[in-house]
Amino acid sequence: MKKKLLACALAASMVVPFFAGCGDNSGSGSGDTLSIGVLAPLSGEVSDYGNATKNGIQLAIDEINAAGGVNGQQISLNILDEKGDVTEAVTAYQRLMSDGIVALLGDVTTKPCIAVAEVAGSDYEAGNGVPMLTPTGTGADITTYGENVFRTCFIDPFQGRVMATFASEDLGATKVAVLYNTSDDYSNGLAQAFVERAGELGMEVVAQEAYGADDKDFKSQLTKIQAADPDVLFLPDYYGTVSLIIQQAREVGFDKPMLGGDGWDGVIQTLGDRVSDAENCYFACHYSMTDTDEKVSNFVNSYREKYGTDPTSFAGLGYDSAYMMVQAIQEAGSTDATAIVEALKNLDFQGVTGHIQFDEQGDPIKEATIQKIENGQAVVAGKVGDE
Repeated sequence: MKKKLLACALAASMVVPFFAGCGDNSGSGSGDTLSIGVLAPLSGEVSDYGNATKNGIQLAIDEINAAGGVNGQQISLNILDEKGDVTEAVTAYQRLMSDGIVALLGDVTTKPCIAVAEVAGSDYEAGNGVPMLTPTGTGADITTYGENVFRTCFIDPFQGRVMATFASEDLGATKVAVLYNTSDDYSNGLAQAFVERAGELGMEVVAQEAYGADDKDFKSQLTKIQAADPDVLFLPDYYGTVSLIIQQAREVGFDKPMLGGDGWDGVIQTLGDRVSDAENCYFACHYSMTDTDEKVSNFVNSYREKYGTDPTSFAGLGYDSAYMMVQAIQEAGSTDATAIVEALKNLDFQGVTGHIQFDEQGDPIKEATIQKIENGQAVVAGKVGDE
């Protein structure tokens, strides 16, 4: 079925005054303050993602506290840097738990998320855990480690399927090609899902080329793809690598649309004066700054005012995650972990990154915003859900 552009009726502001209401404050909250833990890579190779997510969370909590907090308590964030490292992440989680947090926002990238989720799920099953909500961990397995583990972002396979659907139904593609990173779980996951969905939709996959984590020259693979003459090329990777591939694709003469997932967010800035190479390219993302919805524009303006830069999708997901967790605490009327987990299971949330409810696995039921790069900026091309 052809996907239509969807307009959501969102509230004018993310600030929720009813958070200041009264309720049962049992649990790990201390006095007039309750502590929420945040795990993120604030230094190291993926620190851009971690800091953006942390900034979104901080902005939301500042707004909530200014509106009165939750159940009569102010919220204190306990933020730890796990440096993008699995061992550091688990150690930081254990420190947060010893500090008495009532909920965890994080981790940010997939491998640390999985490591933390495994421990957090075991702790919860043993009766001494907390609800865990990752804003941005897209790896499919993250939420399988416990009923207390949830995520705000869509998962890797979802993005691959959505972009194949978009290629077929909105771009009219009949032949597709894929170029992916064999060393990266994210890239592999999207590529596999895209190819599977393409087959279901009757599209021919005319080329599947691969590269390694340290590769910088992709012209050999791109020349083969160019010879196969696909209608679109799917590039599931992060914006740094994607920007190199886009430039080299144009240099070998490939002039068709290129598609990607949320890892593309930031590619426009990285391309700089070569941004025209990405004209008429598309990627799945969690929200768009050009969305005319008032809730989105309020968030973008507040983020710019506080941090002096534009919010990426990681910031938007962090922002929504903080509001979602606080809404669950409010609806639970308690900081008891079991009560908050049950509230999350039944959550109905409208945020910057869309309307979100959770399925039985703790994954969000939501749509992807498809962004088109046009005249040097990303604009909303449509919103697509899974089938």
